[in-house]
Amino acid sequence: MEITSPQVTSVLRKLALAAGDAILQVYERPDFDVQLKGDSSPVTEADIAADRLITAGLRAAFPDMAIVTEEQAESHDLRAERFFIVDPLDGTKEFVQRRGEFTVNIALVENNVPVRGVVYAPAKGRMFYTTDTGQAVEETGSFDPDRPGATRLLKLRAPDLSALIVVASKSHRDQATDDYIARYPVADMRSAGSSLKFCLLAAGEADFYPRLGRTMEWDTAAGHAVLAGAGGDVVDFQTHQPLTYGKPGYANPFFIARHPSIPLV
Repeated sequence: MEITSPQVTSVLRKLALAAGDAILQVYERPDFDVQLKGDSSPVTEADIAADRLITAGLRAAFPDMAIVTEEQAESHDLRAERFFIVDPLDGTKEFVQRRGEFTVNIALVENNVPVRGVVYAPAKGRMFYTTDTGQAVEETGSFDPDRPGATRLLKLRAPDLSALIVVASKSHRDQATDDYIARYPVADMRSAGSSLKFCLLAAGEADFYPRLGRTMEWDTAAGHAVLAGAGGDVVDFQTHQPLTYGKPGYANPFFIARHPSIPLV
């Protein structure tokens, strides 16, 4: 089945909104069950509900496409040149601690590059996605699933190389990251959960995001697509080559997301 860009944008947006609604139904309850997966990371019924909803929607719209999702281990052995990759609830720790900075992430990868993506933070009321032409936008308004609201085009800010704004993880900050950041002239440090860090760069709210820790492709693909659509790039920390997708096991190396004018040191 041929995939048209407008169809991808529309489907990903609608599924992200529906998944966000399902997640908030759990989040707004006074209590919910939290379990640990094999890697000791938390999973909740909201993760599972959102995963099932997104997977079913993608299969209905694109029955011939491969789908890789965090919550379906059997999908982690798939190999395809074109596939959807999904983190139905990125930032489960933020969700469990009720910090609000969790997101729904859905991306389309073609030839090892995330070309379309949506990042929706339902508790924050922020939605970022790539348009039919691959440009990054933030939608504002009521988030009607059938009628997209007003959008603003996202573009990286021109960084002041003598006074950078750096964004780092809330739940995974470590000394190695702090030591690397210290190599740069930093005017301000901001923390954010989940894939929102990519979106803060894309929205011109920060310049630089180093990640010296474990991530998986489903954690980064949608945010990477949004950042690229705003003019940013994501590179391997060691090789400084573009971060690619479809790797064995879908594990990422350490990486740096940035405005391309920021030197790598």
